[in-house]
Amino acid sequence: MKSVRSAEVTHIPVNVVDDNIDMLSASGHKFHGPKGVGFLYVKKGIKVFNLIEGGAQERNRRAGTENVPGIAAMATALKESVANLDSYKAKLTPVRDKIIKGIGEIPHSALNGDAESRVPSNINYCFEGIEGESLLLLLDDKGIAASSGSACTSGSLDPSHVLLAIGRIHDVAHGSLRLSLGEDITDEDADYIIKSVREVVEYLRGFSPVWRDLVAGKKEFIL
Repeated sequence: MKSVRSAEVTHIPVNVVDDNIDMLSASGHKFHGPKGVGFLYVKKGIKVFNLIEGGAQERNRRAGTENVPGIAAMATALKESVANLDSYKAKLTPVRDKIIKGIGEIPHSALNGDAESRVPSNINYCFEGIEGESLLLLLDDKGIAASSGSACTSGSLDPSHVLLAIGRIHDVAHGSLRLSLGEDITDEDADYIIKSVREVVEYLRGFSPVWRDLVAGKKEFIL
């Protein structure tokens, strides 16, 4: 079964027929719609078990009053986002690539995922010798909102299971950084992000016992 989550919707072209998608879920706030509303596409023939019994207006799959204003607002936001997909990609891709290049100059760092075949707004790096939690806290002090995993697991200190699945070892995956770029980002913002990430990584490595062991040759570098 092929499923797609809202990270792709309105960020890259998605066609449920051409892409042979069985299920597709989307959250309105991912494309500037209201929070608390989303939609689920289910291919004909796919059996879905009820979340809550009852509700004839929801084909007896979920009882409750529909949020009509939220649904209408989400539909409008989705329509506008899809219509502007090309301009969105054209604006964000060069800024994303600039940040990827700048952060990539940090020694013993690695980009997670392909440099080009990725969502225009997504940047994900691993840094050897530091903890992701400390990285996020110090970036937050500099006014940069970031994460070390998906938004769904933002409350967890465990390394991303996705990074582990693509071959990153536990210690390296623990030092990960995920940045999601907004449409209003500027080149000046990109320069500030690159400068700040470099400063924070260098600062954290300055008192990291793991980094000292790596530099001293007591442990082997992985990245």
